[in-house]
Amino acid sequence: MAIEVSDAPEAKRYEARVDGESENAGIAQYIRTPELIAFVHTEVGPAYEGRGVGSALARTALDEARAAKLRVLATCPFFAGWIARHPDYQDLLYQSRSKVSD
Repeated sequence: MAIEVSDAPEAKRYEARVDGESENAGIAQYIRTPELIAFVHTEVGPAYEGRGVGSALARTALDEARAAKLRVLATCPFFAGWIARHPDYQDLLYQSRSKVSD
């Protein structure tokens, strides 16, 4: 099974297609600024669950974030969990610069 992931900036999401099909197998929605990309929702079609579509979405999106020198805010539980299981991507995570005083 070949998974192709592409950015669809007009729709503010990454889209995954399997074996050249026109239908999306999964999507990862985001909000992007010049310095940050926030992944807010990931969805994989029931027929594609457990087949690596979500991982392909995360890996491609995060590799592109790294290449663009963007920090990542993983508000989507799938992205947060995926990054937690892949330590080589944890350096991308956004860290607040503000400190709370007591």
